[in-house]
Amino acid sequence: MKKQAVYFVSLGCPKNRVDTEVMLGLSAREGFPIARAPEDADAIVVNHCGFIGEAKEESVDTILE
Repeated sequence: MKKQAVYFVSLGCPKNRVDTEVMLGLSAREGFPIARAPEDADAIVVNHCGFIGEAKEESVDTILE
């Protein structure tokens, strides 16, 4: 069975970026192709911070985009 391509978006603090890089590595290790653009992905993972109002707003805007 073909694994679905995944695209990752990291929003917020540097900790989110590190967490996203870990998820990228784990996904690649498990054989999931990493998409270079959202339109090439079967699934999109948005890693964001939900504690700060501005971060929540940015996350919602990105998801709607």
